[in-house]
Amino acid sequence: MDLGLQGRHAVVTGASKGIGLACAKALVAEGCTVTLVSRDAGRLAEAQKQVGSQAQVFAADLSKAEDRAKLAAAAPAPDILVNNAGAIPGGNILGLSMETWQEAWSLKVFGYIHLTQLYLPAMMQRRSGCIVNIIGLAGVSPRWDYVCGAAGNAALISFTKALGGKTPEHNVRVVGVNPASTRTDRIIELSKARARQRDNGDDSKWEEFLSGLPFGRPAEPEEIAALTAMLASDRLAYVSGSVIDVDGGVQFR
Repeated sequence: MDLGLQGRHAVVTGASKGIGLACAKALVAEGCTVTLVSRDAGRLAEAQKQVGSQAQVFAADLSKAEDRAKLAAAAPAPDILVNNAGAIPGGNILGLSMETWQEAWSLKVFGYIHLTQLYLPAMMQRRSGCIVNIIGLAGVSPRWDYVCGAAGNAALISFTKALGGKTPEHNVRVVGVNPASTRTDRIIELSKARARQRDNGDDSKWEEFLSGLPFGRPAEPEEIAALTAMLASDRLAYVSGSVIDVDGGVQFR
């Protein structure tokens, strides 16, 4: 199926690995050019090699407002924004300092909000564009041992719905994706953090937290990316404000 994305430009954050890199590859496969954004210039260079000549890179620490503004100046008018950068750590309310909360939310929660604030006006003015927020299932299925991420994701789900209900007046769409456990470095880090909390600092049994998943496996980054490309396309032009759970039905088990 031709998604009709040929010739469009996308900015993808957190694009040096995992879901972000998979999203960039999927969009390029549909004919987009992409700007890959990450704080790690070395990883970005490797990602650019994987994505190909349709990719350019921009190294930025998106936890910082000034770097977000620099990105918006360097890539000022994308057709698609994929907000994906963020790595909120595991932990419960008693085990995470306020500094940790603030650092984590400055990248994912306020990073998504600020980049939307920077890019949305131009989309509204030209009456075209789509913002896809990669959020996370914890926002609808919160846990004690991932409270910082769950609360941040819940905020972004509400943010996405609120904007997506209004922006169609300007022919712009805002949508979201909630991945469950996905085969990335991130899920290993979170599983180890949960194991350390449960087992008094021992994370050797972290793989137990990935047992019993739907279909006997985590989701693949490419599955999240395929949905992201579809949501960004005109094939789903009547979808706005929706946040789609990609969890194999685990929340209903």
